Amino acid sequence: MTQLQSARMGIATAEMKAVALEENVALADVVAALANGTAVIPRNIRHQNCRAVGVGRMFKTKINANLGRSITHSGRGDELDKLEIALKAGADFVMDLSVGEDVKAIRRGMLAASPKPLGTVPVYETISRLKGDIPHMDPSLLLDVIREQAEEGVDFMTLHAGLLKKHIPAAMKRKMGIVSRGGAIMAEWMMENNAENPLYTRWDEVMDILVAYDVTVSLGDGMRPGCLADASDAAQFGELDVLGELVERCRERGVQVMVEGPGHVPFNQIRENMEREQRVCGGAPFYVLGPVVTDIAPGYDHITSAIGATAAATYGASLLCYVTPAEHLGLPDADEVHRGCVAYKIAAHAADVARALPGARDRDDAISDARAAFDWDRQFALALDPEFARARWLKTRAGAEVRHCDDHCSMCGKEFCAVRTSERIRKLAAKNL
Repeated sequence: MTQLQSARMGIATAEMKAVALEENVALADVVAALANGTAVIPRNIRHQNCRAVGVGRMFKTKINANLGRSITHSGRGDELDKLEIALKAGADFVMDLSVGEDVKAIRRGMLAASPKPLGTVPVYETISRLKGDIPHMDPSLLLDVIREQAEEGVDFMTLHAGLLKKHIPAAMKRKMGIVSRGGAIMAEWMMENNAENPLYTRWDEVMDILVAYDVTVSLGDGMRPGCLADASDAAQFGELDVLGELVERCRERGVQVMVEGPGHVPFNQIRENMEREQRVCGGAPFYVLGPVVTDIAPGYDHITSAIGATAAATYGASLLCYVTPAEHLGLPDADEVHRGCVAYKIAAHAADVARALPGARDRDDAISDARAAFDWDRQFALALDPEFARARWLKTRAGAEVRHCDDHCSMCGKEFCAVRTSERIRKLAAKNL
């Protein structure tokens, strides 16, 4: 029985109880959100070491880290190292997007090592088995791969089932065309075979697999915009309408479902995109990549996208897929995985504060108290990246002139420190007012 089916029967599972405790939310509210599909708990019944993590607007905003080897770079050991780094940096979900050889071994290793939900894009393994020969993909092979990955314990799967043949002409009018790897694969297969998307035509068979293992489907946005000029166009919104239909079919079948979103979007269009998804997809949890709000900052896209991610999570997204500094340039290394995760933990937290989630600002208030008291150890303990913050502080203290700076920092120095001055004013005020 899936989490959705249990919730509809009024059964509070162990996973729902764990999420309610973690999120400090009433258990009855968690059950209700699971039952109506506005929240999901991606956890395959075969992924034994996996913790329950809730995704939905009533919970804290979560982040996902994309990992996985490419054909030209990285391997099994590298990805396990990156997995450890992502989890240490606070990733709530991870995805294995490996292509090429050994993808099954890499995935199995990550499943065994990850206590957090792990996702995949099954069409990647399918095409890897065919050595990249997209036109000759047998849809039955794709379903076999979905079934095998479900049996292994994959918790959620990105399936580009909403991209239909009728949407492709609109995408060909774009500057960047189709930038989703999975979306491009499905589109080429449809054009080469003059046939409709097999994931859409065989969706009932797909759901039979998902429901058996309680795999959450993440409806892929194969038409996500790859540049600002392509945002919010007919291709993107045409696919979104089909995703809304698939959300209803999943809910009727008892399959947990969330929806993936853009992409590259101008800042002023983000709220519209978030609210449109909520309307079209019946409040299904929205899982967004960024959005990237400008196209001119290669090497800094963890920043350009975190700006968009903060707005996205404020206005409707529940799960943020990180973007690293390597986006548009190459496969991220371990340091870039770390920086991407930290940037997105910042974005998620900032949005939770903006949404006034109960307790969201407690950590900010606590670190402010520590700063006012020059309690450096407490500051570092509360920081999102404690090791980096402490290392930067020690770098300053290395200078002879600031070696003894426990009650100030090198920004202003002791004499000009506004915090020290404010404390003197406080004492004067208490004496004179």
